[in-house]
Amino acid sequence: MTKTKKVISLLLTLLFSLFLISCGKSSQVNNTNSTAATAETKTETQKALGDLKIHYIDVGQGDSELIQIGDKNILIDAGTSDKKALDYLKSIGVTTIDYAIATHPHEDHIGSMDDVIKAFNIGKFYAPKATANTKTFSNMIDALKSKNMQITAPKVGDTITIGDATLTFLAPNSAKYDDLNNYSVVCKLKYGNTSFIFMGDAEDISEGEILQKQLDIQADVLKVGHHGSHSSTTQAFLDKVKPKYAVISCEKGNDYGHPHEETLDKLNAKNINVFRTDLEGTIIATSDGTNITFNVKPVDKANDIPGGSSKKK
Repeated sequence: MTKTKKVISLLLTLLFSLFLISCGKSSQVNNTNSTAATAETKTETQKALGDLKIHYIDVGQGDSELIQIGDKNILIDAGTSDKKALDYLKSIGVTTIDYAIATHPHEDHIGSMDDVIKAFNIGKFYAPKATANTKTFSNMIDALKSKNMQITAPKVGDTITIGDATLTFLAPNSAKYDDLNNYSVVCKLKYGNTSFIFMGDAEDISEGEILQKQLDIQADVLKVGHHGSHSSTTQAFLDKVKPKYAVISCEKGNDYGHPHEETLDKLNAKNINVFRTDLEGTIIATSDGTNITFNVKPVDKANDIPGGSSKKK
């Protein structure tokens, strides 16, 4: 081989080596970018899994819960006509209600629903096939009509899906009841490995129907039915739900004695952590899909006494 050919051969070998090195660096860059993208995706996922908040709003002797999933809002009931629910929603910057649910036509659950309908953009409105000859109910209907909105009566098994959260309707299961409380829309929210049940004022009859249908009612948090009345939260129902936490919405010193001693005894016997709006104000539960935290501590057992009474020292 001539000297010139040797030089050319060496140059070609050098160029090929440089090409291989360049490819290797490019691959490393691509791998690095891929790793960074994966890390970014994980970070975004983790952010998304911290977004679920449930506000058990202190509306006195009534019920109102706001579920927030990212920028979406689900409102269950709106308390009494004193607009406490409306004021709270405005105070935390709510401008749109994507789904509104009126569990049943009692004033302590739909009293401010007409104001909510007028004040916010409402996506879809749910209520059972139950009516009441009251000014409160007619106000709600008039507010819906003023916005050309229709009522959707949910069927058991129907679902609402928002992001990673799914809300499933569990009741009512019959077409007719003697007591309006049993028309209550009952629903279960599942978010990751955590779950929540909202009972409205559903009583033992409705609970029995849910059990008979063998619906999935296991949940971490139970919004206790009918403000902790002895008419709800039967032992069989509680045994099936197996909640770690229970939330009771009622007013301090209310005339009904809510929550009743029988209900508190059942909850305490199972060492369920109890939260009460009459003692702690608005209760906010936050879920990341695995863990649930609250803005307040559970009620101390020594103070977890029936409503409408004062603890003797």
